[in-house]
Amino acid sequence: MLYPRLKKKSVHVKTVSAFRGYERRLKTSEGALYGTKNLSCELYPLLTVRRRRGVYASLSAPQGLLEKDALAYIDAGTLYYNGAATPLTGISPGRKQLVSMGAYICVFPDRLYYNTADGAQYGSMDAKWSYKGRVRCSMCDIDGTEYPAADESAAAPETPDDGDYWIDAGTKTLSRYSAATRMWTAVESVYTKLSFTTQGQIPAAFSQYDGVEISGAAHGSLNGAKIIYALGGHAAEGGDEDGESDFIVVAGEPANAFTDENGCITVSRTAPDMDFVCQCGNRLWGCRYGNDGEKNINELYCCALGDFKNWNQYLGLSTDSWRASVGSDGVWTGAVNYLGSPVFFKENCIHRISVSSSGAHQVGETVCRGVQKGSERSLAVVNETLYYKSADDICAYQGGFPERVSAALGEARYTNAAAGCIGPLYYISMDGADGESALFVLDTAKGLWMREDGLRADEFARVDGELFCLSGGTLYALRGTCGALEKSVAWAAETGMLCCEYPERKYVGRISLRAWMAQDAYMELFVEYDSSGVWEYAGRMKLVNAGTAEFPLRLRRCDHVRVKLEGRGEMKLLSVTRELTEG
Repeated sequence: MLYPRLKKKSVHVKTVSAFRGYERRLKTSEGALYGTKNLSCELYPLLTVRRRRGVYASLSAPQGLLEKDALAYIDAGTLYYNGAATPLTGISPGRKQLVSMGAYICVFPDRLYYNTADGAQYGSMDAKWSYKGRVRCSMCDIDGTEYPAADESAAAPETPDDGDYWIDAGTKTLSRYSAATRMWTAVESVYTKLSFTTQGQIPAAFSQYDGVEISGAAHGSLNGAKIIYALGGHAAEGGDEDGESDFIVVAGEPANAFTDENGCITVSRTAPDMDFVCQCGNRLWGCRYGNDGEKNINELYCCALGDFKNWNQYLGLSTDSWRASVGSDGVWTGAVNYLGSPVFFKENCIHRISVSSSGAHQVGETVCRGVQKGSERSLAVVNETLYYKSADDICAYQGGFPERVSAALGEARYTNAAAGCIGPLYYISMDGADGESALFVLDTAKGLWMREDGLRADEFARVDGELFCLSGGTLYALRGTCGALEKSVAWAAETGMLCCEYPERKYVGRISLRAWMAQDAYMELFVEYDSSGVWEYAGRMKLVNAGTAEFPLRLRRCDHVRVKLEGRGEMKLLSVTRELTEG
């Protein structure tokens, strides 16, 4: 009797030992995962659990965060530096932008400052002084030395002495007579000394070469935008015989000395209102879009060199303040110092300023994807490349045109991004269209993404090898080098569709996972067959002692399958092996 010969089924083994992070596609590339939670690619090609986070501090009303030599933040209207409260208090409610300039911390939009090297130096960038009383006005030279009385007439005096002054009544020019040349020589720059009885208030509020606005002066030429060329007062000189103890020297029209017994004068130094500010080249640079009540504003600014208090100092020098109008439409959405140049963003363009040593700064414009509105805190430089959130994706910018780096995140739309970086890692927290937040990590060296969890980060700051993250009222240390550490980390990994690419009646009969697990860590497996939407429990693995184990998973025959791993504790996934069998 003859029996049929049975053909042995061939078995093909396929092993994945390199895990390529998060990839939001139903059909992922080999080794990629459709969904992840609290996993990391730092030990690539292994798949590992992220580091445990530390809770560094709990804040009652956080308003801002800054990285310097030590961590700085604002909580409930008070600036804290290196864990201690500073004298800078009374900061108005709301979110603040903190900018570092040398040893100083500058707070916007309040326009406050604090010196981290000398805690006694703090206060407002602005200064305003109003005075009612006796005001004496007299012509002087640039250092405040007064001129003698001048003859004011339509024609020059006929018998002048050497050093006499004459004011042309028609042209209002001042000239000085020289007996050696027998000629009247025009005095090119005329200055006016304003003297007050203020007992040292002027020197306390202002400095030499401050750009100020004066109003209320009896002589009209003294009002408007001025430069204080010299100042002094009671504290420095002890007052003068006439009782005027303070003075300032500003440019003005020639006029003989006079006294206004009932003077009412205001001197103010004000920084402009700005949407975003960054530090570059020992200056602060800012931008503003809107209306000031009189005209529309679409401008860029910078302060005087090394002086964040002066934004209206125009002496004709390379160190002057600077401002420029731009023609691009739309609100500003961010600012950053990138490779030594101030770069300002709108949603549809980038303005990069070419800083000139002569002070003739130039504004360039590139029409391209800029920073998304509300995502100004997504700007971060990682290894000389600038990353940020645009309206549709996450971009990498190197000075030319931005390039998309977020294809692995799929087509989901995100808003309100905030980002930070440490080493090659770019952390970005965003709000999804469904209202849920997500914290993603891009390893820029490997080009791999990973979704950690739903942490809503407001700001990041990197200090001494640690990346701090402000989330609500909690300040986290994401690398776990300080603070109260988590006891363990719950994690999950979800694959895309497996097996659907195999032709000719091939199917996966078995999947084996090989992993290293710490003591008391555990892992559970779930399987979804043929996109049913139902995750079926497939088993649990927990080791008595730390070590390596293999988790075999026998599958029933199907067209395609998805696998989900969930666990808690330290784990390193070493490999996944699939056994393909012909049906």
